[in-house]
Amino acid sequence: MVFQAPGGLRSAAKRKNTADKKAQQANATPASTRAAGAGGSSSTMLKLFTDEAQGLRVDPLVVLILAVGFIFSVIILHVLAKLTGKFIS
Repeated sequence: MVFQAPGGLRSAAKRKNTADKKAQQANATPASTRAAGAGGSSSTMLKLFTDEAQGLRVDPLVVLILAVGFIFSVIILHVLAKLTGKFIS
């Protein structure tokens, strides 16, 4: 009894060619940013937390306090709007 690939020999050849192309593409793509050419150089990376970074430096705790304060102010304004709406009508 002879076993053949589903779809015949042409389909098997096409599958093999597709698998070979995928293997070549996987080998061609770099596995990391360092292999891609970034190499850790400072000219290609963002300078967010370095001493050379320009702009305003804000502590993360200050940002957290300001965000929570903003949220509470919105809640307080919402409650005040509800209370003044009940007293006016």
